[in-house]
Amino acid sequence: MKILVIEDEIKLAEYLKKGLGEAGHNVDIVHNGVDGLHMALEGAYDLLILDGMLPGIDGFTLLTAFRKTKQTPVLMLTARVSVEDRVRGLQTGADDYLVKPFAFSELSARVQVLLRRAHGVKDAGEPTVLGIADLELDLIRRKATRGGQRLELTAKEFLLLALFLRRKGEVLSRTEIAEQVWDMNFDSDTNVVEVAIRRLRTRVYRILCKRTIHRRRKPACP
Repeated sequence: MKILVIEDEIKLAEYLKKGLGEAGHNVDIVHNGVDGLHMALEGAYDLLILDGMLPGIDGFTLLTAFRKTKQTPVLMLTARVSVEDRVRGLQTGADDYLVKPFAFSELSARVQVLLRRAHGVKDAGEPTVLGIADLELDLIRRKATRGGQRLELTAKEFLLLALFLRRKGEVLSRTEIAEQVWDMNFDSDTNVVEVAIRRLRTRVYRILCKRTIHRRRKPACP
């Protein structure tokens, strides 16, 4: 999907572009209200992420002008925490409202909901047992099995596997995996995600020496 981020905090805008880009979206960013309104009106975007406080034209004024001709979903971001500000944003035409600071995983979830809603896709309730092939994960009992045999997983490995099974078929960004499993925002060179995935992959297919979590080249069985 094509997303326009209108945010004057340059570091935050770049962080959103990186995270949403890793999730497979095409992201443009702009740092002021005047250029933001022009791009929003002239471009063909699936979603706008709009800061409430912008130089040139503030987010509320921009949204009012935008809504005169466009019905593209808008997620408004703001540091203002009062109920009055949230109500104002929604009444002005925002489809959702997120207060800073926020977790990227929450923003990503809200983005997905707005995009699904815009394309007429309904959400389904989450099952308590997840699985693929002969791999099964019981979320209630906190139990993982492969071919009927118990997998001994650490707490983080269980969360990581649950995330992969919930989102099977999707490309997950490194940013989102780290935030969902380790509850951390980072843009450093740490390889904690890669190391954890390697360990999980080894545990999962060691029992039957059979691949379930895929990568491009198939390694020798441990």
